[in-house]
Amino acid sequence: MIRIENVTKRFGAREAVRGVSLHLPRGTLCGLVGPDGAGKTTLLRMVAGVLAPTAGSITVGGARGYMPQRFSLYEDCTVEENMTLFGTLQGLRGKDLPQRSQELLRRYDLLPFRDRLAGRLSGGMKQKLALSAALLSEPEVLILDEPGTGVDPLSRREIWRALHGMHREGRTIVVATPSMDEAQLCSFLVFLSRGRVRERGTPGEICAAYPWTVLRVVGPERRDLREVLAACPCEECHAFGAAWHLAVRDEESARRALEEALARFGIEGYEISRVPPSLEDVFVFREEE
Repeated sequence: MIRIENVTKRFGAREAVRGVSLHLPRGTLCGLVGPDGAGKTTLLRMVAGVLAPTAGSITVGGARGYMPQRFSLYEDCTVEENMTLFGTLQGLRGKDLPQRSQELLRRYDLLPFRDRLAGRLSGGMKQKLALSAALLSEPEVLILDEPGTGVDPLSRREIWRALHGMHREGRTIVVATPSMDEAQLCSFLVFLSRGRVRERGTPGEICAAYPWTVLRVVGPERRDLREVLAACPCEECHAFGAAWHLAVRDEESARRALEEALARFGIEGYEISRVPPSLEDVFVFREEE
């Protein structure tokens, strides 16, 4: 459905995407994960046909719908006017356009707001309107750039529920996300860093390939344990909310060193447990390679 062959994109002397090759079969819900500047938006825009690659080729086997990161509809037009305009640009005519527009506005709870200016919608409603506009022509491939960023939790949940519904129907979806929670919802993941693919596979495959054992340290109070953890043999150490994750080679010796360090600093009540690696563990590991 989507074939990307050795694609590079340069802006002057800067390479935003470097030699990326991917094959996404029909029905894939692919998450592009990476920090700011990783090349996610540039790669999505090339898949959407908005940008041309500097080198390499991209083949998309079906009509495309594209939802950019920034709200790109007209804020001084109403919800309904935006749908009519974008439907016309997508080639819808006659009764098909109002019927399709009304169907989508009803599906995403926007029908009561069809006469409201788009600029007066909340962030979540703007994202749902942009998604509705992208779906007007019923594209086989949907491309979305961080649809859950900057919206309230309920709207974010609604957007992802909609994506999963379309995924179950067999639509191919490529979505950029900075969130590991959202990445976990995808059927296939691609980690980008500095324009290159660093990891790819299902969430389970990616976590299973993590080379270290992860120990979780959590206690009755939230405190900075960096000085304590520095005395322990570990490959990586990161705070995860109120807990700490240590990536270790030898679980037994790491546990012993950690218990001794906590005792030496007079810290009590902390529990040490082995946990499966999370996508965030893998992501941090790949970024620091």
